Amino acid sequence: MSEVQQLSSLIGKIYDVALDQSLWPDAIKATAEFVGGSGSALFSKNTVSRESSFFYQHGHSQEAMDSYFSTYAKLDPTTIGQFMYGVGEVYSTGDLLPYDEFVQTRFFREWAKPQGWVDHIASTLEKTAMSFSMFAVVRTEQEGIVDDEVRRRMSLIVPHIRRAVLIGNVIDLHKFEHAALADSLDHIAAGVFLLDDAATIFFANAAGRKLLGDEGLFRDIKGTLTAVDSVVNRTLRDILSIMPGSDIELGAKGIALPALSPDGERWLMHLLPLTSGARKVAGASYSASVALFVQKASMDAPSQVEATAKLYKLTPSELRVLGAVLQEVGGIPALADTLGISEATVKTHLQHLFQKTGVRRQIDLVKLVAGLASSLVT
Repeated sequence: MSEVQQLSSLIGKIYDVALDQSLWPDAIKATAEFVGGSGSALFSKNTVSRESSFFYQHGHSQEAMDSYFSTYAKLDPTTIGQFMYGVGEVYSTGDLLPYDEFVQTRFFREWAKPQGWVDHIASTLEKTAMSFSMFAVVRTEQEGIVDDEVRRRMSLIVPHIRRAVLIGNVIDLHKFEHAALADSLDHIAAGVFLLDDAATIFFANAAGRKLLGDEGLFRDIKGTLTAVDSVVNRTLRDILSIMPGSDIELGAKGIALPALSPDGERWLMHLLPLTSGARKVAGASYSASVALFVQKASMDAPSQVEATAKLYKLTPSELRVLGAVLQEVGGIPALADTLGISEATVKTHLQHLFQKTGVRRQIDLVKLVAGLASSLVT
């Protein structure tokens, strides 16, 4: 099977997940195999507590997951760096911190290495002020460090995983009932339209019909969905025109398209093709080829880590030390052991942190960041 055929089949599985969340385990297993890894996971991390939650995973033993949650999530040296990457960007361990430092950390020595894991490649899918969700593929000693080919394949698939996650969150249904499509859609808070590639409206749920009013985002012009904003309308039509083709061609187009209503409210639009796989059943009775989901956009806010780094112009190394301090790892010897660096290096980074932030003790650093975190959510 060619790469194009593999990718097309995989994307089909991923998009089917948007309508049936129970399909995620199979989809992420297939994704790991395509990218080139032995394990994969869809999970979230909290920027304040550093706690993690797995949504779906493949290739991780229950023992490894339990120990990660109970002990090692807070010691994971990649977390701080992950906070700094934008949504949709792809990164490996070596992008987050020097690899020779990573293998000296307590996290690697006690958790990753015993499982034979040497590297991972990941991407942030969603981001808020307090947490973010991500997808990651893990590499073993046999598979080796992430290379350009692994990075290329991950970049091909990430936009589609992100689309499935975002639409799945909008729908918020464990299992989408195809037989009761209209009833299911009418219970969704977001506006939903079933369209063809010419934007013909075959169905609009209750929330969608409200968006067709005089003060809404759209107009129903002779049965065709037309955005009030001409730029948004042109962008939407351009994307719809490629919908009848391969799912591969869609790529990152149609993910979280921004729109502004006449009253100044911010909205996001997500497009899901309905032309193949289980999704084809969902749209067939309406002759629809695409589902358009429209929801209000929340205000973007930087995470606590991003805000701290930008405000005090911290270096990546200083951020890693700060992250360990926030977890109350202990004194300088404990910090050095956890981070895999010398005590002298820890002292140097702490001095820089004290100078930049204007505090004198580790406890004061914790209080400073906690205060900043509180201001982000008030």
